[in-house]
Amino acid sequence: QVQLVESGGGLVQPGGSLRLSCAASGRIFSINAMGWYRQAPGKQRELVATITSGSMTNYADAVKGRFTISRDNAKNTVYLFMNSLKPEDTAVYYCNADVNSGLAERRIYWGQGTQVTVSS
Repeated sequence: QVQLVESGGGLVQPGGSLRLSCAASGRIFSINAMGWYRQAPGKQRELVATITSGSMTNYADAVKGRFTISRDNAKNTVYLFMNSLKPEDTAVYYCNADVNSGLAERRIYWGQGTQVTVSS
């Protein structure tokens, strides 16, 4: 089994910054892509950013130029640096990871979510 634990959410004023972290632990042979998603009240979960094992990144248009995703493969950790935050960024942020746990074991795991609130 694999666990993803997120941290770093909180309340921030518009224009502020936050850094989210997500650490994977457990039965991990290797991790393929990792990503961040978010879900605002009354809306569907949406992609924020993804990063491959080779550090190729992809961003939602709404966050391009403001958010940066990175990963530390040695620590099985993915980060999301969020700058110039807007009220519309308010949501629960979830990380996920595409994990290889053995020769024929590959599965996507999700974290429990961390709340980000942007408000004055």
